[in-house]
Amino acid sequence: MSDSVLLDTSDGVLTITWNEPERLNALTAEMLHDAAAAIEGVGPDVRLIVVTGTGRAFCSGAALGPGFDGSATLDGANRLVRAITRTPVPVLSAVNGIAAGVGCSIAIAADITLAKSSAYFLLAFINIGLMPDGGATELVAASIGRARANQMAMLGERLAADTAAEIGLIHKSVDTEEYDAELAALVTKLGHGPTVALGQTKAAIAATTLTHLDAALDRERESQIGLFDTADAAEGGTAFVEKRKPEFTGR
Repeated sequence: MSDSVLLDTSDGVLTITWNEPERLNALTAEMLHDAAAAIEGVGPDVRLIVVTGTGRAFCSGAALGPGFDGSATLDGANRLVRAITRTPVPVLSAVNGIAAGVGCSIAIAADITLAKSSAYFLLAFINIGLMPDGGATELVAASIGRARANQMAMLGERLAADTAAEIGLIHKSVDTEEYDAELAALVTKLGHGPTVALGQTKAAIAATTLTHLDAALDRERESQIGLFDTADAAEGGTAFVEKRKPEFTGR
């Protein structure tokens, strides 16, 4: 386990913290697999899982640039989303800042998502010539419907936390000064609730609303790997690193 993912278990709560604040908690394949393994390995002493980030971001997405391994990152993201949605333990996302790309997928894969009002959600994939992954094509549509899912995925625009709460993408958005107290209250309520009943409730709701999540993850992976080889994705990645607007050609 690297210092890029911090794990802490206290009073029945496993807290997983992305710890790369200087790069806005951009995720590598290793970080994704580490978090997934932690969730998969929880024992009966864990009654709640919290996922959050250090610094001013929850997660800015995958760690693009030199050394980026698209296939490995996809595999890590899919493993983590499956772990979050399958574990019988409630999962709470504490979104302290930007949740973009696969970071958005992870944030909304949780059972309850709390965000600071200054945070925002962004399916940024289209802006670099790619498509949503991490289960976003199922998770977003299941939460806010096809039209709004297309809006997020195809326009690639920021969705403010307040708006995300209003349209049902997340549980709640609160002002920064109220965030810690609200998070503590949720941790207490979920962490001391009827754990077995919560797990059964989670499984039943997922079975009804995320019926095609496995298929979505597999479809996204296959399509995304193909997109990695397109000219538009190459241009999008270069433009991202060079901090300029990409010039797509449709190829």
